[in-house]
Amino acid sequence: MAMYLLKRLGQTIIVLLIVCVATFFMVDLVPGDPVYTVAGTSDLEAEEYDAIYHQLNLDKSTAERFLIWVRDALHGDFGTSYSYSMPVIQVIRERLPYTLFFSILTLVISVPIGVLFGIVSAVKRKTWVDTVITLIANTLNCLPQFWIAIVLMYFFCIKQQLLPATGFNWPWIVGTKKFFQTLFMPMICLSLGGIAGFVRQTRSSMLEVIRQDFIRTAFSKGLTDRKVYFKHMMRNGLIPIITILGSRLAYLMGGAMFVETVFSIPGMGSLAMRCVQSKDIPTIQAVVIITTVVSCIAYIITDILYVVVDPRISLTEAKE
Repeated sequence: MAMYLLKRLGQTIIVLLIVCVATFFMVDLVPGDPVYTVAGTSDLEAEEYDAIYHQLNLDKSTAERFLIWVRDALHGDFGTSYSYSMPVIQVIRERLPYTLFFSILTLVISVPIGVLFGIVSAVKRKTWVDTVITLIANTLNCLPQFWIAIVLMYFFCIKQQLLPATGFNWPWIVGTKKFFQTLFMPMICLSLGGIAGFVRQTRSSMLEVIRQDFIRTAFSKGLTDRKVYFKHMMRNGLIPIITILGSRLAYLMGGAMFVETVFSIPGMGSLAMRCVQSKDIPTIQAVVIITTVVSCIAYIITDILYVVVDPRISLTEAKE
């Protein structure tokens, strides 16, 4: 296990290095003068322009600026945000908990519901129950999140006037009642796609396992349906489901962008959207790097869960 974690740490460092290089040089090609972006105006005196130009290290070569940026980033210094006029790490520190909260909450909701309905669909295959569950899952899987968000907002906020459209924040800031009111629609919007994905994956995995000899043997021994389904069949069919956990978390970190924008949630997605629009280069770079780090950690945890679920799997042997 220790050797495997060291290997994955090395792979993570390589991935981060590639992402750093790609992000820095791609963002560096964005059209526009960052001096005017920082100043907030194009009406600058020559002395003011030169001062900001030197402050941003634009008088140095691209390679030198990249090395300076990497050195500062390793110390947690991603520079100053053009849009917020404050350290980038402080901006992200305020926004990251919102995105992590919604991402983890969405997984907590979508995984058990999706797995449960996936098992039911597999057990009741070729019946009307399987048809209904599969049809709903396929439909939800095709609907874009921002469209679901707009529909929910129209129904609950405009038509029925039951919930506030925006204003999500922590309960100790806005109160418990408004917290749950503003939590409902984003949570539903982000969870529906996850539930649909886990239903389809679970159904496919369970249909493969249910045909195995050990399942028929378990039934022939007189074991109850519940014990066979939830102890033998589900445990052996969880591997493919765990595989998509890491990718789902990575998707939520980036895919929540539109949902956060629609509901005005102060998370990483809405932050990235605003920074792209305002050409806030330091913040864009930091958002990409931190999202990559969280995704890499999620994939490592996913690999470790393989061993927890199925002791026959050896991380060392699997990677060798």
